[in-house]
Amino acid sequence: MKLYIRNMVCNRCIMAVEKLLADEGLQVQSIQLGEVEVAGKPEKAVLQKLDADLQAIGFALMDDKKSRLIERMKNVIIQHVHHSDMPGDKHLSDLITESIHNDYNYLSNLFSEVEGITLEKFYIRQKIERVKELLAYDEDSITNIAYQTGYSSAAHLSRQFKEITGFTPSAFKALKGHRKPLDKL
Repeated sequence: MKLYIRNMVCNRCIMAVEKLLADEGLQVQSIQLGEVEVAGKPEKAVLQKLDADLQAIGFALMDDKKSRLIERMKNVIIQHVHHSDMPGDKHLSDLITESIHNDYNYLSNLFSEVEGITLEKFYIRQKIERVKELLAYDEDSITNIAYQTGYSSAAHLSRQFKEITGFTPSAFKALKGHRKPLDKL
């Protein structure tokens, strides 16, 4: 049986959910961001307890199709921005369409309707969080960071960074911090 879980955004999330499932006696066959395949069909009481336990650590079971689509879109973006070498040679619409195999306009409208933010803005916020992470490491120039995060230039990155954070990348670097967890964006 496939379970869909909200707010899984990193490998630590996968480990936490996998441990919780094991503690509940569920055998995990496969696990990735937002989706878990378990052996058999757990009883309703087990699923209710699992949902309560997941909520206690910041996750939740999802059971409706729209929520699952939105979570998949978020996970595709997070995976692309935070867990891949992503120079921006692919448009967001192509990335989403290829990964989810659904009409981009439908997905974009659904995301905006439910989340109150456009897919594009969510994507930009994720990229800015990645930029913050790279700035905190203090190992690369703004130009290299712009390239790594798919920006056309350091100037474009700087403009968008200031628009979102209120700081220039250099000013942010001097502050040493102010990053948000991925599930709070």
